[in-house]
Amino acid sequence: MYDQTTALIVVDVQNDFADPDGSLFVSGAPRVLGFINDQLQAARAGKSPIVRSQDWHPESTPHFAKDGGIWPVHCVAGTWGAQFHPGLLELGTIIRKGVGGEDGYSAFSVRDPETGEVTPTGLDSILTDAGVTSVVVVGLATDYCVNETALDALRYGFDCTVLADGVAAVNLEPGDGDRACTVMTTAGVVIE
Repeated sequence: MYDQTTALIVVDVQNDFADPDGSLFVSGAPRVLGFINDQLQAARAGKSPIVRSQDWHPESTPHFAKDGGIWPVHCVAGTWGAQFHPGLLELGTIIRKGVGGEDGYSAFSVRDPETGEVTPTGLDSILTDAGVTSVVVVGLATDYCVNETALDALRYGFDCTVLADGVAAVNLEPGDGDRACTVMTTAGVVIE
């Protein structure tokens, strides 16, 4: 599965999402961590480019409920919650998102929560310059950042596979993860 033309993107395996003490804990995160590490090792063995995305928010942003958004405060730059989970292998390039207070759902782009303006993170250029034509996506959470990363991968012209054993959903509403999978497959993402 992994070679120099296929990149592994590991989405947001950070303490606030992956640790039970995190402010936005994804209950399935502990179940997928070992599988994600297996994929990191397989990608390294296949000489695949590896990218880990990282939410890196300011203390105040319209993304947070306290400032008008929908989310509890999470992944504030430099805090324990924003750090990668200590059980995650430290491999690959890091792409930080939401740095300027944007909604940083996709590893490929961020969106201004007030104007809707979309700005690339630079991931597209990194992968294109490396000769990547397809991506494999794992991480947190299926119904938000994994979904947006996978859909953006298609928009940027990459073939995209999401590994079901390597993702877990927030499920703000019951079934959100399943609905996100339907949206992804309808768009052309392969879910294995």
